[in-house]
Amino acid sequence: MSYMKVAVVLAGFLSVLVGAPAAAAAGTAPERAGASATLVSTSASKPAYPTRFPLPAGFQPEGIAIGPGPAAYFGSRATGAIYRADLRTGHGRIINPGPGTPSLGLKVDPRGRLFVAGGTGGDARVIDTRSGKVLASYRLATGTAFVNDVLLTRDAAYFTDSANPVLYKLPFGRGGALPKEAVKVPLSGDIVYTTGNNANGIAPTPDGKALLVVQSNTGKLFRVNPKTGVATLVDIGTESLVNGDGLLLKGRVLHVVQNRLNTVTALHLDRAATSGTLIGRLTDSRFDVPTTVASFRGRLYLPNARFTTTPSPTTTYDVVAVPLH
Repeated sequence: MSYMKVAVVLAGFLSVLVGAPAAAAAGTAPERAGASATLVSTSASKPAYPTRFPLPAGFQPEGIAIGPGPAAYFGSRATGAIYRADLRTGHGRIINPGPGTPSLGLKVDPRGRLFVAGGTGGDARVIDTRSGKVLASYRLATGTAFVNDVLLTRDAAYFTDSANPVLYKLPFGRGGALPKEAVKVPLSGDIVYTTGNNANGIAPTPDGKALLVVQSNTGKLFRVNPKTGVATLVDIGTESLVNGDGLLLKGRVLHVVQNRLNTVTALHLDRAATSGTLIGRLTDSRFDVPTTVASFRGRLYLPNARFTTTPSPTTTYDVVAVPLH
């Protein structure tokens, strides 16, 4: 299903759907009340790959990362716990209990290292996805901070801070070796921090030479020089990306999750990402303030953060998948 120029509802789009409850075995997330996992049946010998599956009650998800293979990782903004789910079944378990401060944006590399943005904790962590152990921890900021999202390039990991006009860089050594400390790259140029959440989602430009950063409170998109931190406004015409959160670049199409709008907006960019045009906006009746997005086998996966629901230890949370076309 393609993006359309108006918001479209995808619920009911798939013609072959079989409802099946999530397993209640030990180590598996409890089922969301009234919203059991929805399965797409392929064959008797192949996994079902649910289009919706639950996360642990009270988890308060924010970030998502997928890979290698059908393993998906989710971070808790409540405790910083990391939950790993198998996209073939929707079942999963906590692999790291968290430090008691948030785990927000996530990215995983081919070495099985999960990079975690620490939100108000002002830190970043790198976790072994096999053992759940913390491989490295970095103090990025003291005082007020909101380390929100992370991008991995060939040479470094870059973290945004929604409270401070700076990117934090973890430069990789030979063979991807982790550094001893982070480097600060002050943001300047067209981006101006104001009240609220500023720099949030981060992605590469299509040519791989710069970074893309969305400013949630202003709805603006910037191309950032990774060496100097100079930000240049991307020309997207009259379009607004207000409440922009997670970013996902696929080819020259940038998918922008606008969390409280329950919308994913798609922009077609030029190679250098100096300008972009609207392809369309995608929504779904199952969205409940999705925050960010990752892709796998022709689908977009989005965790519902449910920001408009007062959290409690029994509040239910889930993940939904929609076709990527």
